[in-house]
Amino acid sequence: MRQFTVTEIYSEIMVQLTSPHFQANQTIPAQFTCAGEDISPALQWFNVPDTSKSFVLIVHDPDAPSKDWVHWLVKNIPATVTQVADDTVPTGGVEVANDFGRSSWGGPCPPRGEHHYYFEIYALDVTTIAGNSLAEIKTAMTGHILDQGELIGLFAR
Repeated sequence: MRQFTVTEIYSEIMVQLTSPHFQANQTIPAQFTCAGEDISPALQWFNVPDTSKSFVLIVHDPDAPSKDWVHWLVKNIPATVTQVADDTVPTGGVEVANDFGRSSWGGPCPPRGEHHYYFEIYALDVTTIAGNSLAEIKTAMTGHILDQGELIGLFAR
């Protein structure tokens, strides 16, 4: 009987989230940060449940000194959308205000040291999620998450 590695098993049960610009636990290129053009990076997600009806994309920095800082929050991404190009919003998705106070991408801009930026995608069993903040959206997602995936990028100024 064939033995499976943990990676093989994990890749079969989790949504995979990737970027053509950086690998997991590697440096996010400056063009996607406040040190560059501050544009959102291209992302692709695959291995999603067939029953997915929508996605929520969250990018946050738990290393921020004051709190877990939200850089980008996009809800109600249709299940037919599984990628986003540089400097665009996932087609059909609705951006919600981030901790910079704007409803758009806010790139990594740590005050000091290297920070970890979590890009998270959630596959949901509903087409729309209510809420105008991360807390409200996470509450609305409760009981509706089919699967999720993450990509962690690093950045220091």
